[in-house]
Amino acid sequence: MVLAIILVTFLIRLIFLKRSIENEKRILSNGGQEFGVENTKRLTLAHIIFYLSCFVEAMVHKTNFDGMSMVGLVLLIFSMLMLMLVIHLLGDIWTVKLMLVNNHKFVDHFLFRTVKHPNYFLNILPELVGLALVSHAYVTFIFIFPVYATILYHRIAEEEKLLQEVIIPNGRMKG
Repeated sequence: MVLAIILVTFLIRLIFLKRSIENEKRILSNGGQEFGVENTKRLTLAHIIFYLSCFVEAMVHKTNFDGMSMVGLVLLIFSMLMLMLVIHLLGDIWTVKLMLVNNHKFVDHFLFRTVKHPNYFLNILPELVGLALVSHAYVTFIFIFPVYATILYHRIAEEEKLLQEVIIPNGRMKG
């Protein structure tokens, strides 16, 4: 059951990736830009390694679904619901890459005013913690999560700079 949860979560991520790719193409064709390309590559690689490592640890340890796995599953479900909400609120401008459309405006929604970078703090971090708990992947969490968190920290700094220098000065739009 644990391996199935990891695989289903990965498949859900692939579905969202397809939407991101569609949005990326549209943004670029309309004159938008991508930023932080190298860091996006590092984040992508770290995400894949984290998933694979959790899967391998669950296989090696023959992890059974237990109370800790249930806590992880609840975090995974929460993280996917938050991802769906963020995608819904951002619509055609949501991508896994750091991209801006022409005249990009701040999405003035309660979630974005209340939680800075909800995609990272309400989706990605709970997702990774949830995966580690579901699979009992403590080695993954101890060694790979800090690397991932460092890369994510740089991504947030890049995004914050764009928010302050480009997006917020362009104005706000209701989300």
